[in-house]
Amino acid sequence: MIILIPAYEPDQQLPALIRSIRDAEPWVPILVVDDGSGPQYRDVFDGVRALGCHVISYGRNRGKGFALKTGFCFIADNLPGHDVVCADSDGQHTVVDILRVAETLRQNRAGQRWATMVLGSRSFTGNVPALSRLGNSATRSLFTLATGERIPDTQTGLRGYPGAMIPWLRSVRGDRYEYELNLLLEAKTGGYSIQSVEISTVYLDHNSGSHFRPFADSVRIYAPLLKFLASSFTAFLLDTVLFLLLTLAVDSLLLAVLGARAVSSVVNFLVNRNVVFEHGRDKPASAAVVRYFSLAAVLLAANFGVIWLLEAAGLPALPAKILAEVLLLAATFAAQQRWLFAGKTSLGKAGSTSSEAPARTHISG
Repeated sequence: MIILIPAYEPDQQLPALIRSIRDAEPWVPILVVDDGSGPQYRDVFDGVRALGCHVISYGRNRGKGFALKTGFCFIADNLPGHDVVCADSDGQHTVVDILRVAETLRQNRAGQRWATMVLGSRSFTGNVPALSRLGNSATRSLFTLATGERIPDTQTGLRGYPGAMIPWLRSVRGDRYEYELNLLLEAKTGGYSIQSVEISTVYLDHNSGSHFRPFADSVRIYAPLLKFLASSFTAFLLDTVLFLLLTLAVDSLLLAVLGARAVSSVVNFLVNRNVVFEHGRDKPASAAVVRYFSLAAVLLAANFGVIWLLEAAGLPALPAKILAEVLLLAATFAAQQRWLFAGKTSLGKAGSTSSEAPARTHISG
């Protein structure tokens, strides 16, 4: 087992954590990645080196995802086959919990479960900062919507990965905080499963040591849903305008719905396939078209039925149309993410490596 710790501008919590690990597991290899912290943090990393850790440094901050992939590259090249436990540098993860995740990996290895990542899952009880509680709740809901799986803690930085998973870990996109969510979103496509073990919920000084930027990093994390919402809203505007024009031109609700949806669906398909979904172009265009318009037919029937019921209840056409679209939005996203534009499930893809991996780093230990 190897413990991998990405660190950006760390305080004395980092050497304190490493001393605690050394007390519990004196011989376990520890790899620390200095994510461009700068010369003013040299003393902290010198202290880490003195504790017997490998340290990788590079010149400028590249993001947590880049730091993790840098560590995975080093492990693949120098310590292949070892399981990896990733922990944060800010003191949020106790040694007891780090070793609990490591023990779960050992048990999985003994049971020949080579394709299961282990998440240290916080319960979010007690004195938890409101932003942290809200952020995890929002991301957990997004993840469930996108994959159909329920994971208690999608934002945990305490994670365990079997050694066989490292090539795939290097291939997943993302350089910053979005990388860890992308791993969860793409795990099933890669042929991997996710296991959660309960850990303590620790926030030191209201999480003041975190470098998470609430707006910029949240946009990165929620990018798949935000792009989908933008695409859906554009298609909705086009669909609604055409729907209103057709209701004036023809005396038929069915024809108005069909005509408007035919045009807006083509636009929505092209945008989602080419821009919104990461694996949108994995399938041949002909197969994607068949799947998309089969799904569109089902959603169209549902849309028509909801509008008809709402109008029968006395709601005017435009409000009925808007409400029907909102009610079906979540189902539309889930169906496209999980079925229409999902990537091919294949462990064979794990053999590739990321083009984003650093070519040159400074390594000491």
